[in-house]
Amino acid sequence: MVIRVRREWPGALELDVTTDDGDVRALAYPALAGRPEPGDRVLLNTTALAMGLGTGGYAMVVAVPDRLPEDPSGPGHLVKARYTPLQATVLGADEQDSPHHDLLRDADSIGGMPVVVADLHSALPAVLCGLLAARPGTRVAYVMLDGGALPAWFSMSAARLRETGWIAGTVSVGQAFGGDVETVTTHTGLLAARLVLDAEVAIVAQGPGNLGTGTRWGFSGVSAGEAVNAAAVLGGRPVGALRISEGDQRERHYGVSHHSVTAYGRVALARAQVVVPDLPGEFGARVRAQVTALAPRHELVTVPVDGLLEDLRRSPVRLSTMGRGLDDDLAGFLASAAAGRHVANLLLSDAGHANMTG
Repeated sequence: MVIRVRREWPGALELDVTTDDGDVRALAYPALAGRPEPGDRVLLNTTALAMGLGTGGYAMVVAVPDRLPEDPSGPGHLVKARYTPLQATVLGADEQDSPHHDLLRDADSIGGMPVVVADLHSALPAVLCGLLAARPGTRVAYVMLDGGALPAWFSMSAARLRETGWIAGTVSVGQAFGGDVETVTTHTGLLAARLVLDAEVAIVAQGPGNLGTGTRWGFSGVSAGEAVNAAAVLGGRPVGALRISEGDQRERHYGVSHHSVTAYGRVALARAQVVVPDLPGEFGARVRAQVTALAPRHELVTVPVDGLLEDLRRSPVRLSTMGRGLDDDLAGFLASAAAGRHVANLLLSDAGHANMTG
């Protein structure tokens, strides 16, 4: 039974629910399960809670049996999370019923738009900190891949970034849903970011809760390499943000994560600018040595990190990656912010060139 609503943000409610085994923290998506109120009976899925998942450690509300949500009435015929009990019908920007269908039907280019690609969802606000500090007012879209959480509503960060104007909106692609714009693929997601949301920059990353197995290929972040390919084939400028950690002591993630080395070095077939933060000391030297593995395929761009800590502290959302905060894994956040700073410099350079030629 629902005891109380703890808090809510667009698309989601956090609840206290009492069960036969005690009180639990639960999460409900009203569009899927209805809106639970104190006193309601709810059907819960406790898988993530029982596993103690750091990102998804909630009991999930499957239904409010005594008050089911209304049947979807359209428009839209895209079904996401297909053939699961909670499949959702949404209006895709790229489908025939959409007002944007004609715009996207033959669209084939994002016109040189920079596309920042990152492994983890936690990179999103950090990239924005570096980008918006150097070029305030840049219009940015978040393209959310389906390797982590499927509902975009799960991300409190994305909701807050939208509310504060740090992003123009979220485009949920593949099986992900609940964004401001829905699309079928990463390709149409990038096209929608540019043509529907009028973004100057897209940041592509999976939703919260990435999946990894400790094997060379068994991690959801391989999609970062695929996103580089999509950005390139559409005439964008792919920029790779490295997953770096000084706080994660696992050998495969310490320094430059093998996720970045594999995604950019093996999966990405198109050339990207990979941003290398100019970190000091022995750790910085380790990062520079590790990233040389990407040099044959990509352009390595060294970006200074001076001033980025102050920019990161101005984030409108809490910075956290794999349970570590800003001060616990500063190098990781600096790497993402450096990618944002580099993209800002690209746009400023474009503007300067346009002024000189105009």
